[in-house]
Amino acid sequence: MQILSYVVMGIGIAFMLFGVLGIFQTKKDFYYRVLVACKIDTVGFLTVIIGVAIRHGLSFFTGKLLLIAIIMMVLNPLVAHIMVRSAYNSGYVPAGEDSAKEVENKL
Repeated sequence: MQILSYVVMGIGIAFMLFGVLGIFQTKKDFYYRVLVACKIDTVGFLTVIIGVAIRHGLSFFTGKLLLIAIIMMVLNPLVAHIMVRSAYNSGYVPAGEDSAKEVENKL
């Protein structure tokens, strides 16, 4: 079980590492980068938490980890959505891009 837990934690860390490297190679769109960063953070963190839970077996500590994982699954995408929506509504224009209002007018 210990080796399995290390493998699962390693997969989670590798997912986060490759995801961060992938962010730098994607287009420079602010909104796209926030979406990708949120997905990387959520999936990578959950994979690492599952690996730690496997390592410690069935205990009170594992229950606390699973509670943290559930909270993370709900709050991380929600917070990312709120951040991006507030940036969009305030008219935030990333460097070198059209304003949100101009993009709406083009549609």
